[in-house]
Amino acid sequence: MTKTTRTTRTTRLAVATAAGLLLLAACGSGTSDNPSDGSAHGSHQAAGATPTAKSTTTPTGGANAADTAFAQGMVPHHRQAVEMASLAPTRAESAEVKALAEEIKKAQDPEIATLSGWLTSWGQQVPAADSGHEGHDMSSMMSFEEMDLLAKASGKAFDTEFLRLMVKHHEGAVAMARTERTEGAHQPAKDMADAIIRSQDAEISRMNALLAKN
Repeated sequence: MTKTTRTTRTTRLAVATAAGLLLLAACGSGTSDNPSDGSAHGSHQAAGATPTAKSTTTPTGGANAADTAFAQGMVPHHRQAVEMASLAPTRAESAEVKALAEEIKKAQDPEIATLSGWLTSWGQQVPAADSGHEGHDMSSMMSFEEMDLLAKASGKAFDTEFLRLMVKHHEGAVAMARTERTEGAHQPAKDMADAIIRSQDAEISRMNALLAKN
């Protein structure tokens, strides 16, 4: 075999080897680009789909729709009770009424903060400070006229009106809390509902006793 022949065969072998390597590389590239083969590319698409499946209107953290309704209803309900109680120091005559009003403020102000924090953590809207009781039973909320009359009253007349209205207000809160205890899923909210039922039932009894004395 001549030197020229050996050189030609060597060149042909090198070309064939290079062509084979290019073919293998092309096949490998086509496999990894297929999202149906369980490759990393397919996993990336599945992970990317997760955020779009999450609804901002669905409570998270173990809460359900009843928990959201409880929190969104109780926040404005408590705010109104605190507003009513804030009138007592300058308008009430009875020391017992003033003491009761102070207890209501101390109990319900922290609960408003807790309820608002839950709503935020669940991705739900916290009722605005000037919101009413939309979407919930308004029978236990005081009307603008009732709040105006209470704000203008003083002395014994204030005591009587405050007690009468607050009994009605508490009864509404207890009803909301009983619904939460039965239908809610978030255990801290159910625990708060239990506490509201116990404390406000006791306060209703105290207020009825004070009304009987007036």
